[in-house]
Amino acid sequence: MLRKVLGAAVHQRPWRLIPNRSSTSVSSAVNSILLRSLKEHYLEVSKMTPPPKVVPPSPFTVVKGALEGNGPVLKRSYGEEEISISVMRLANIVGADEDGDGDADSGDSINQLFLHVDVSKPGHTESLHFLCGLYPDALGIHSVSMRPKVDASASLVVTSTYNGPVFGDLEERMRDVFHSYIEERGVNDSLFPFLQAWLYVKDHRNLMRWFKSVGTFINENKSNKEA
Repeated sequence: MLRKVLGAAVHQRPWRLIPNRSSTSVSSAVNSILLRSLKEHYLEVSKMTPPPKVVPPSPFTVVKGALEGNGPVLKRSYGEEEISISVMRLANIVGADEDGDGDADSGDSINQLFLHVDVSKPGHTESLHFLCGLYPDALGIHSVSMRPKVDASASLVVTSTYNGPVFGDLEERMRDVFHSYIEERGVNDSLFPFLQAWLYVKDHRNLMRWFKSVGTFINENKSNKEA
């Protein structure tokens, strides 16, 4: 539904002929049309039904304030280790599909996720970082590297340091052991239902916030010109 709302706005006629009027009246008319459109879409999005509430598999807990930021979403302890997980939609990594219609995955399904998994230990300034692909029934590792520790209150930082060898080029037994390593720490496809629902809620909040903030900015600009 989120994509359909955005798609409807994008596919409206981008150019309209505006009668030759004074710049002030034209600007006022454009602002009014845009504000009305923003309000209509805001109300439509506000009526969307959220997904059923789900909780992350124990012992993972949700990082406080995660919906408002771009940092880790889930965390847990494993012995002395701290495990943190950040998530992104595949579309945010590779963009729209080749046809350019932004509908790489059918409907509103969020069925391909990227996870940034950090395993940190006390006294170490770096953590072991896994970039993984998460699907409803599988999890695959794309890379393994050493990176600066992730601060739970900070946004995800992707560094330019060496990302390790191409994971698929590693010996099969080593690949299997790396998969066992993160599975022992609870990182597997059981996380998918929660992260899928969490991303839907985050997308919905961001879209609502966008319509509201853009509308407020344009309305204030309109009021200043009329003053």
